[in-house]
Amino acid sequence: MNERRPSVVVVGGGLAGLAAGVEAADRGAAVTLLERRPRLGGATWSFERRGISFDNGQHVFMRCCEAYRWFLERIGSAANVRLQSRLDVPVLRPGGPVGAIRRTRGPAPLHLLAALATYPHLSRRRRLAVVRAALALRRLDPDDAALDRLTFGEWLAARGQDGATVASFWDLIVLPTVNVPSAEASLKLAAMVFRTGLLSRSDAADIGWATVPLSVLHGEAARRTLEAAGGEVRTGAAVRGVRNGTAGRPVVDLEGGHLEADAVVVAVPHDAAGGLLPPGSVAGQDRLGELGTSPIVNVHLVYDRAVTELPMAATVGSDVEYVFDHTAAGGLDDGRQCLTISLSAARRHIGRRSADLVEHFSAEMARLLPAAAGARVTESMVTRERAATFVGAPGSHALRAAGRTALPGVFLAGAWCDTGWPATMEGAVRSGLDAAQLATEFAEAAPRAPEPAVAA
Repeated sequence: MNERRPSVVVVGGGLAGLAAGVEAADRGAAVTLLERRPRLGGATWSFERRGISFDNGQHVFMRCCEAYRWFLERIGSAANVRLQSRLDVPVLRPGGPVGAIRRTRGPAPLHLLAALATYPHLSRRRRLAVVRAALALRRLDPDDAALDRLTFGEWLAARGQDGATVASFWDLIVLPTVNVPSAEASLKLAAMVFRTGLLSRSDAADIGWATVPLSVLHGEAARRTLEAAGGEVRTGAAVRGVRNGTAGRPVVDLEGGHLEADAVVVAVPHDAAGGLLPPGSVAGQDRLGELGTSPIVNVHLVYDRAVTELPMAATVGSDVEYVFDHTAAGGLDDGRQCLTISLSAARRHIGRRSADLVEHFSAEMARLLPAAAGARVTESMVTRERAATFVGAPGSHALRAAGRTALPGVFLAGAWCDTGWPATMEGAVRSGLDAAQLATEFAEAAPRAPEPAVAA
């Protein structure tokens, strides 16, 4: 008689949980994935309104996001993203020239010198100061825990970077990656972003984004992959806690029952993880809340005509931070254009009325794009992720948990875990893959029960 496959339960259906489930299944485990919401994808999901598909927010990745790109390949979604052949981010200013952060074919960091030399949003003196700071940044070690004691803003100020330079260059990269401004960001996380994305490999920062709704890209594709591998996916499954069972196997308590397994991966946000585990399961468990949360707001505007040919752009001198053409992903083919405005670290916008945000950012888009001034907004939508990421501030490194817990057979995953990356899709997938490896290795070594027990 063949011995049954080791069983792994994954709690949470966001990117970390989906990656953990797929990897555990690939390693031979019988996977059960539990998600309390009726959908998968975590903070990356979509919805439809009046025939247009909107994403909850604009999510991008870079060529250096190797784990995330592998995940897309594994679930059959790699053809549903666009990846730039060469980094090119137009930078708009109201009434001013269009600049760009783009690379040449040269080696890093020389690949950015041509763009900096002609960048119109900084004076020549400030451009030279940016080059000097970038070279100093390249010498920092992102693994040095001491870097987590300073803000990136403090480090920049000590190297001659004034407020205008930070707003017109450094924050264009820090805000969307760390989800806090340079003035608040941990130097450790900022150094990791710039070293990995811009200063070590010339093609690392080429940007990619979805060309289909995010629910199609992630949740639906991952469900098919898991189920094809023999896994079970349960949505609407509210987990109350995870504990040790009488036989020494982990037990997941659900509303109305419990589920035993050889190993469990808890892939939920940091502000929920501590409450699911017995006290003392995670180092600093009572301090996880200190990681805080940073919001992201997206304003979606559908125009009655095309107002730009740019697939995406950043801005300076405007409340608009980044804008993306969501027309194709939204399913529009009637001449209208859907633009998504992405606002990171959006504490000043999160509580504003949707109508006010639409009015304000429609006016901002008219300042940035002349064609938008003469166009009519036919549909609009505001989406909010109030707890989109943890706050990547100094001190956050010590609060981020490792994948192992003190509870035998129970492991953690999530973009908030200690991956070295900010709270990004790459960080989420990396944490899931690491947790799946730990869980399957533990499960394979554990004594096998005849069958996983389910009690009502």
